Amino acid sequence: YVQEFQKCLDATPPMPWSDVKEIVEAELGRPIGQVYASVDETPLAAASIAQVHAARLLSGEDVVLKVQKKGVQGSLKADLDLLYANARVLQLLGVVTAELSDVVATLRSAILEEIDFVLEAQRTEQFAEFLARSPELDGVVTVPKVYRAASASRLLTLERLYGVPLIDLESVRKYQPQPELALIVALNTWVSSVLTNEWFHADVHAGNLLVLTDGRVAFIDFGRD
Repeated sequence: YVQEFQKCLDATPPMPWSDVKEIVEAELGRPIGQVYASVDETPLAAASIAQVHAARLLSGEDVVLKVQKKGVQGSLKADLDLLYANARVLQLLGVVTAELSDVVATLRSAILEEIDFVLEAQRTEQFAEFLARSPELDGVVTVPKVYRAASASRLLTLERLYGVPLIDLESVRKYQPQPELALIVALNTWVSSVLTNEWFHADVHAGNLLVLTDGRVAFIDFGRD
């Protein structure tokens, strides 16, 4: 069961390249070739909300593009609005109390934040600032650099980090002989962010933690806080 559920993290059906290119160019406001020297048309991973493509900027940096899937914003907003409207009707009819509407409203806000890539870029950069204020984490923990000029509400261009997810213990051992140490570093960093940072990563699972080829631990996917 665990292995099957893990496929939901990064192995859902991808968008065709034609849709990806259309969204990227719409978000950039210019042809894709004016920003990227190359983009791999086959995604590295595809989840329910977005998919990730390897690319290279014209300036030479290796990056990944996180591209929101077509129609996600409209579908989510319509479904969440309907859910909230139903909660309000049930409240007015006296079937439920006001708490249900409040819960649905909070859920709606949280989910819509997750599909706002501008907000995700801000959170990624803020977490990088938190790491910079923690000298004990220098050279130990990192996050990908955000390329703001190539990012927008449905497109996020990030530094490409080379490593393996913490769920793949055999591969982790190639770069960290004791995988449990990487997990301890990640856990201590997360706890420190909970206690001392203005916000914390609220979706920390092994798929959002990488062990890089140089042994550092990387936090990725800051769509939730």
